[in-house]
Amino acid sequence: MKPRNNVKSIRESRLLSKAELARKAGVSSLTVDRVERGEPCRLETMRKIILALGFSLDEKEKVFQD
Repeated sequence: MKPRNNVKSIRESRLLSKAELARKAGVSSLTVDRVERGEPCRLETMRKIILALGFSLDEKEKVFQD
């Protein structure tokens, strides 16, 4: 089962392109694309995306669900 996340919906609600989110998070656009499709990623990548979307690490469940 693929991990569920809200990255795409949050990104779109903030009117960010994949490239903009990737730049803010310090990851590649391809990585953002993979994460949005629910493919596995490293914890460090999750942390970067959570922070780039404007959430604190305590709010991680708003972006990524276990």
